[in-house]
Amino acid sequence: MDHGNQKLISYAVTGAIVAVVLFLRMRSLTRERRLRLELMWILPVVMLVAAAALFLQYPPHGSDWLWLAAIFAAGAGLGWWRGRLIPISVDPDTHLLNTKPSPAALLFLLALFVVRFGLRGTLAAESASWRISPALITDGFVVFSVGLFSISRLEMALRAWRLLGAARAAKALASA
Repeated sequence: MDHGNQKLISYAVTGAIVAVVLFLRMRSLTRERRLRLELMWILPVVMLVAAAALFLQYPPHGSDWLWLAAIFAAGAGLGWWRGRLIPISVDPDTHLLNTKPSPAALLFLLALFVVRFGLRGTLAAESASWRISPALITDGFVVFSVGLFSISRLEMALRAWRLLGAARAAKALASA
């Protein structure tokens, strides 16, 4: 099998997986889900541990750290924006937090995936002429993801705490 067919098969498999995941996520967009503040820290910690393991295996050098900091900042900024797109509500009686997946947040992630997938080949091919190591490109995607998902969860948690505090204060005023 030649390289062109392998690449085509790789794209087809990736596209099929993305289509299935999007189909399953789109079906659940109409249902509210419980937002568990006590579990929101788990994904960012797992991602930080994975990034640390990557950096221990292939440590960045010199100015790579500046690039990674800038990439993290970009991911964090987009993560804050993504977190704001996800609606959160508080049940006034039970004070349970609920979230409804946002179609805009899902489309935002899809757009990021498409950009990342499109840049993968271009960046790998151009990295030598730009004098960028392929490891920095990989590290950049990892750091961007950590910033995106960690900060979006942070924004959601802070907003959920504010909403929960307001609901408790309103209930206390109503019962007083």
